[in-house]
Amino acid sequence: MTTRNLTCATTAGLSRAVRALAREHALDPAVRARLVLSAAEAAGAALRAGEETGLTWAYDPAEGLLTVGLRTPGDTGPVAADLPMAPDEVTEGEVVWRLPASPPTGAADEAPGEDALAAEELRAVVAAADALTSEHRRLKDELAETNSGVLALYVQLDERDKQLRTAHGQTLRELEDALRPAPIKADGLELAVHYEPAGTDAPTGGDLYDWFVLPDGTVHITIVDALGHGVTSTRSALNVTHAVRTLALEGHRLESIVGRTDEILRPFDRSVMATVQLARIDPASGELWLANGSHPPALLLRRDGTARYLEARGRGIGFPLPGSETPLTERLAPGDLLLLYTDGLTESRRDPIEGEKRLIEAAHKHLQSPTEEVPGAIAEDMHTVILHPDDTLALAVRLTGQ
Repeated sequence: MTTRNLTCATTAGLSRAVRALAREHALDPAVRARLVLSAAEAAGAALRAGEETGLTWAYDPAEGLLTVGLRTPGDTGPVAADLPMAPDEVTEGEVVWRLPASPPTGAADEAPGEDALAAEELRAVVAAADALTSEHRRLKDELAETNSGVLALYVQLDERDKQLRTAHGQTLRELEDALRPAPIKADGLELAVHYEPAGTDAPTGGDLYDWFVLPDGTVHITIVDALGHGVTSTRSALNVTHAVRTLALEGHRLESIVGRTDEILRPFDRSVMATVQLARIDPASGELWLANGSHPPALLLRRDGTARYLEARGRGIGFPLPGSETPLTERLAPGDLLLLYTDGLTESRRDPIEGEKRLIEAAHKHLQSPTEEVPGAIAEDMHTVILHPDDTLALAVRLTGQ
């Protein structure tokens, strides 16, 4: 397998080179168009600044794969997350694509002009769009015909459906209770949790928590909000919490757990998407560590009434470039209250900023209440008006100093 290299100083030159190598390896015109556009966008900032861009490509006949690499002086990570063709590998200064391709055909030497190739790519993209439109029209006609028959059947089945939903809800309520981790005892800490499903007919969803005591005596808490509702999202949330628990008990660093969890789960289910909040608390010293993966920030209320959100940075499971940055550290004092939650608590009125302000007010109101009453009381205050139903989880931790 021979690697070929090229240096490009302009966007036009880079596009020509990528288009030529794509055609030489008989890539589909629509795929070729996305690769050309992705390379131009990834290298755009560097080329506009007068920096040269390195292009490498190699064909592996054993695998039938064409590997295309783009090297730029700057960090391509933020740009690579939104490219038309998702890269297979991103490092600081390099983006790599691996594509099924044919052996070199020599077609690049006799290629038509750039305008002709661009027109060919445009026709391929338009043809794909037309095919989708035609399929959508056909499905729409079939759906309209089916709906006329389904309407009559729905009336007959409505009563039976109510009975089934009642039984289904009872089963899922029992499942939800079974999924809850057992209460833990940690001298110096009080913990309480409140869970509220988006709908009573499906009392289980993607909001899940886990807590346990590590061998060194610190308490680990995981908050997960998996995409979707119902049993499917519950399965995703369970997979995440189980992976996190295993990694935590194996002694992995807190900031590495979210990224490592994504690596573990991706081969089994690439559809999993979840935000994650990880907390470690030392009951003896009150020291707190937080690691985040695209999750809403924790709220800390001091005993004296001061409050602030603890913004730890990171990307969630299934997100581009998943993982946590350096953990946020804080020290709790006796009487302080830490609130971990999912976005169903603050976004019930479709305005998360307004929701965070109301959450501080509700937490102040119940700061002196017994810890076991705090999560439910806060959720009740936050949900007086619900414009956007969603699963809701609220977990309160109070340092007692005992």
